[in-house]
Amino acid sequence: MAQPLAQVHWCVIESVSVKEMLLGIPDFTTSHSGVDQLGDGCRIDPTVSVMRFGQRFNGLCLADGVSIYAHTRLVLGDVEADPCVGIRIGARTIVNVGGYLSGEGGLDIGEDVLIGPHAKLLSAGHAIDEGDVVIARNRITRARIIIEDGAWIGAGAIVLEGVKIGRGAVVAAGALVRQDVPAGMVAAGTPARLIRSRRGDAWPVALHRPLSWRSRVASALKALLPDADKRR
Repeated sequence: MAQPLAQVHWCVIESVSVKEMLLGIPDFTTSHSGVDQLGDGCRIDPTVSVMRFGQRFNGLCLADGVSIYAHTRLVLGDVEADPCVGIRIGARTIVNVGGYLSGEGGLDIGEDVLIGPHAKLLSAGHAIDEGDVVIARNRITRARIIIEDGAWIGAGAIVLEGVKIGRGAVVAAGALVRQDVPAGMVAAGTPARLIRSRRGDAWPVALHRPLSWRSRVASALKALLPDADKRR
């Protein structure tokens, strides 16, 4: 007698190992080229690459349970040139596919952070206001990025040097973040603006709406001449 389809399907599932069912999820690993400290239960895809020069024991440190998915790039540069250079990723943080994490100016990522596909955390850049017309000949600018516990960096978002993302904050997909995002807040847009708290409270429009150049000039003049209106 033929078995019911559902029963046959379940028998097939039982015959497949759990490892074979976890398609697209990196295997557990105890070491990875370029990583100085690797916690227990970390998953790192073989395609994850590390760019670094020199040796320092604490240049790239991953805590327990960190997962880094395929084609992610971790960039440290010269770890001996500056003690600020380095990447530290907290426990249970997930870096999804195609991420670009720069520790050239320092990158601290807390615990339970979600970093979406193709997100970029850029702690270094190039000075553009200096003497040489060739950008590559000017100095490198650096400033530490801090991502606090429980934050979520959405797919394709870009976080620039010197930015702090607060605990439990959300950066929307595709956002370009140039300024700090307070804990529990949601930021979106290019450039990113605070739009609301995670509780649903709207952020006051006046605080996140960019000022036009006329408004900036008027505000500056008013600050310099506080009694101008009274003299009229």
